[in-house]
Amino acid sequence: MEYRIRKRYKKKRRHFIRRVVISIVAVAVLILVGRKFTPNTAIDLENLYSPYSILTDLDSGNALAEHNAQDRIYPASLTKIMTAILAIENTQDMEEVITLPTDFFSKLYIENASMAGFQPGEQVRLKDLLYGMLLPSGAECCLAFCERIAGSEEAFVRLMNKKAGELGLENTHFCNSTGLHDSEHYSTVKDISALLQYALKNETFRAAFTSSQYSTLPSEQHPKGFTFYSTMFECMESTKFTGGKIIGGKTGYTKEAGLCLASLAEINGKEVILVTANADGTHQTTPFHILDAMNVYRQMGESSVCYSSKFSPNGYLRKQFIIS
Repeated sequence: MEYRIRKRYKKKRRHFIRRVVISIVAVAVLILVGRKFTPNTAIDLENLYSPYSILTDLDSGNALAEHNAQDRIYPASLTKIMTAILAIENTQDMEEVITLPTDFFSKLYIENASMAGFQPGEQVRLKDLLYGMLLPSGAECCLAFCERIAGSEEAFVRLMNKKAGELGLENTHFCNSTGLHDSEHYSTVKDISALLQYALKNETFRAAFTSSQYSTLPSEQHPKGFTFYSTMFECMESTKFTGGKIIGGKTGYTKEAGLCLASLAEINGKEVILVTANADGTHQTTPFHILDAMNVYRQMGESSVCYSSKFSPNGYLRKQFIIS
């Protein structure tokens, strides 16, 4: 009798020790896995085509990884993120139709500014101008809003710099509404990221920012309307990558600024934004800024899937995939 009791006791003790050992191993595995998939160590931003970059969690605003994020850059058409959100905030009815002024078109043609395709004197809905600003990066759309809201581009730029101050964009200064090069027109990828985080809270902005194409209302110059396309989406064979997809973006380019991109992606149910600047290339070359975005988002998508250790009912270690 006593022998059987001792035997059961030893069996229980072995079982208890085994459970303790397994628990210790499980905790150690979780710690190691957690270290391995910490965003700052998993995401490589130093070997991109773009020398300036920042990856940010949209909900919290926390930077997941960054490289030269506070160094001065020329933002090119990423400027239009500010122009667009101010246009929205200072417009009561986006369905309103206005007649485009004729005076600024010749200047934009001379400067070889990117255009959406509207014509001088054309009657255009304000919503069409907003999409024309963010998708094909139309400079005429920017100036139309400037004159309507502030009376001139110079007065509108004062509103842009005031808004930058309100948002805490300490290293940003605007000289125009379009992003055409000026040595005093500058920002940082960190500031652009903060600006985009703010703008994406606005449903009207988000809808335009995440659209791949848009068709305008008919007008005298365009009796059937016309369709323009996102300068980002039209350069992409696919928006999908391991663990997620790119859902919106705004490109920028000048000779001095290089290829720039501010984009939004959804990765395993979370939204993140990436801002990159100064990649080599032009509109006619390989889209290195978009390759960078796919590279970074793919890294995050792959690193967000890891192993977790859990006990099965019989006390043995069981592996399963989880999304961190």
